[in-house]
Amino acid sequence: MCGILGIVAKSPVNQILYDGLLVLQHRGQDAAGIATSEGSVFHMHKGSGLVRDVFRTRNMRALLGNMGIGHVRYPTAGSFESSAEAQPFYVNSPFGIVLGHNGNLTNSEQLKDDLFRQDLRHVNTNSDSEVLLNVLAHELQEFSPNYDLSPETVFSAISGVHRRCRGAYAVVAMIAGYGLLAFRDPYGIRPLVFGRKETETGVEYLVASESVALDTLGFSLVRDIAPGEAIFIDTEGNFYSKICAPKAAHYPCIFEYVYLARPDSVIDGISVYESRLRMGENLADKIAKTMGNIDIDVVIPIPDSSRPSALQLANRLGLDFREGFVKNRYIGRTFIMPGQAMRKKSVRQKLNAIGVEFRGKSVMLVDDSIVRGTTSREIVQMAREAGAVKVYFASAAPPVRFPNVYGIDMPTRGELIATGRTDEEIAREIGADRLIYQDLESLKKSVRQVNPAICNFESSCFDGHYITGDVTAHYLANIESMRNNQHTESTSTQLDLNLVGAEER
Repeated sequence: MCGILGIVAKSPVNQILYDGLLVLQHRGQDAAGIATSEGSVFHMHKGSGLVRDVFRTRNMRALLGNMGIGHVRYPTAGSFESSAEAQPFYVNSPFGIVLGHNGNLTNSEQLKDDLFRQDLRHVNTNSDSEVLLNVLAHELQEFSPNYDLSPETVFSAISGVHRRCRGAYAVVAMIAGYGLLAFRDPYGIRPLVFGRKETETGVEYLVASESVALDTLGFSLVRDIAPGEAIFIDTEGNFYSKICAPKAAHYPCIFEYVYLARPDSVIDGISVYESRLRMGENLADKIAKTMGNIDIDVVIPIPDSSRPSALQLANRLGLDFREGFVKNRYIGRTFIMPGQAMRKKSVRQKLNAIGVEFRGKSVMLVDDSIVRGTTSREIVQMAREAGAVKVYFASAAPPVRFPNVYGIDMPTRGELIATGRTDEEIAREIGADRLIYQDLESLKKSVRQVNPAICNFESSCFDGHYITGDVTAHYLANIESMRNNQHTESTSTQLDLNLVGAEER
């Protein structure tokens, strides 16, 4: 997952893009970037790290113009943690285009080959986002041979992008001298919304991954960009939109509601917070049916995203709800961290148990999901060390048994604790006395209860069904091989650094 922003305003946009990226920081901590447009000239600054670390006053002063896009990056399958892959990406022909992308293309290797052999375009990184940018550039050139770029020409080009690209993509882009473009894949897997604000000098538009960015920046939410839809806002602020995919269907990623999105966001007409409350209710009903004979003294959430589910679960079962862990907010989210060793090391730096809430009690720990199990194992051990007599563990999501290829960093089955294990075996792996998972249909029900108009979801990490239809066993094996090689290289580099450190000592 990544966070993207795009704005067309009547005044300089550098500060509002910076503020918006801070709001979307939870969607990516690996790199950040901003590009602005001053007439037909682009200004850009990007780099590795958090937003607050990438940008300094001198960088902000150089980001001139009333139109711009921003991006916070989270590395996904096949990508490397490198400043060279920080976004936005830029290409100078035709027109000059900068682009930010949230998602993952599943046919990027084939596209890269096509770009080189047929389109005569060169891709300089391993990022599928640069591939997507060059596909867009080629399609714009194909549909505007005389460099006459109208909204209909832009939409024809996006239709070409949809025909060629597979996977998940929510995109913001600027075309030099013309305007801001935003579009979403034909299944609407990754989220994208837009809002508007009335000012004394005219209407301003903001596009963002989540509605929370609109709220905090003073924009009113208009709606989500529909699956397969593109919107184009020219430099004068004129707004155009069109569905550019003939067979668009809505399959939003259900993991956004479980974990990825901020609770105060509304995505596809669904309050993330309210959906998490419903997850707690439905999980409580399952616990009452399957664990009715077990005494539970207290329900304790694993902060932060599981808190609404845990609270509603406790209310539904008539149990005490307590905060048992204090979170150090200056440690990165462990799910996003690149290496397993770093992830394990950080858990106890991130959380600390409040002994009085565990001592002599049977506790029910509630988390949003269990992915690799590393964090869960450490947390169960912390609860026991704090004096818990029994430790039960509940997950607001079903077992994650399959890799996600649409923009979430879950590429290898070997990293997923639920792959090939029963619930009882997983409970033993994490050290819990009992483990209970949400059922997939109950999870879908929880989200659908908030907006019944959403009938389908992209839930491949739970059920192994890949909606784009092009994900094969061979494809998954290639991704796993690539990921394992990256981990090996990362471990080798760390060993080299350790040896250097030992020599210096």
